[in-house]
Amino acid sequence: MEKESQTIFDKNVIEFVTVAAEFCNFLEHADSMKRASFVDTSLKILPLLYLKASLLPPCETIGEEAPETYVTEETYEIVRMTLAGLMGEKDDYLEVFVPDMVYSDQPIRKNISEDLADIYQDIKDFIFVFQLGLNETMNDALAICQENFGTLWGQKLVNTLRALHDVKYNQPDDAEETADEEDDQHHCHCHDHGCHCHEESGCHCDEEADDCHCDGEHCHCHDDK
Repeated sequence: MEKESQTIFDKNVIEFVTVAAEFCNFLEHADSMKRASFVDTSLKILPLLYLKASLLPPCETIGEEAPETYVTEETYEIVRMTLAGLMGEKDDYLEVFVPDMVYSDQPIRKNISEDLADIYQDIKDFIFVFQLGLNETMNDALAICQENFGTLWGQKLVNTLRALHDVKYNQPDDAEETADEEDDQHHCHCHDHGCHCHEESGCHCDEEADDCHCDGEHCHCHDDK
């Protein structure tokens, strides 16, 4: 028991706890972020979380009862729905590394928000117990989190990382830019209050004035009639 109880003070465990707590805090404040910023930060913190989890020392449970859990169904849904709203149409992705693929030859549709909420649930439960400061439950929470990393949330993390990478680098948000360009092409370049460029009869910019105020190249105000 002495050996197991000392595992929780290992340098790699402390570093994992630090990153895990930062990850949870990041998701809990995602509602105040823009999507681009959220994706960019996720692509930095998720690989770090994976790295720190992979460096954890071997750990086995020593208690007779399972540690407490923190994340309720309501808490889970709040996180998931917040992330789903943030990701919008970019939330869905196709995944092949899921158990159901054994029975299908087609990719299965997954959600970035749901995967991140699943990871959050495991990590937050671990952090909650660890912060209570009781050696036995801290040890067991670490052992469970480490086991789930290998069988559950570790795979979800790398799957989500691939999807987030695709959002950042292969799905540029160019729709608004294209719309702006089209607006510029059809925009009137007259700066005078008497502009009627968009009337069917053509340009009548300030007809009573001697000078035309059109800056566009298609003005024919002074053509011979």
